Amino acid sequence: MEAFVRQWRRIKDSSRGQGIVEYLMMMAVVVGVVLVVGRMFKPQVSSIFMGVMEKIQRAVESVGGTGGGY
Repeated sequence: MEAFVRQWRRIKDSSRGQGIVEYLMMMAVVVGVVLVVGRMFKPQVSSIFMGVMEKIQRAVESVGGTGGGY
């Protein structure tokens, strides 16, 4: 554990550590935005997906397939 603390202090105090921290902060912001946008558009994505599935099912039925197996 002590080695980890020493390594963390060395990274934190170096310019390389600053770059790592900035990169991690940017990633956290991107993940947060993706989660928020995903929640906002979940109903629309779900309805689009269901529409596509219905069209596929109708196409399968129109060619005589049952869609239940091979």
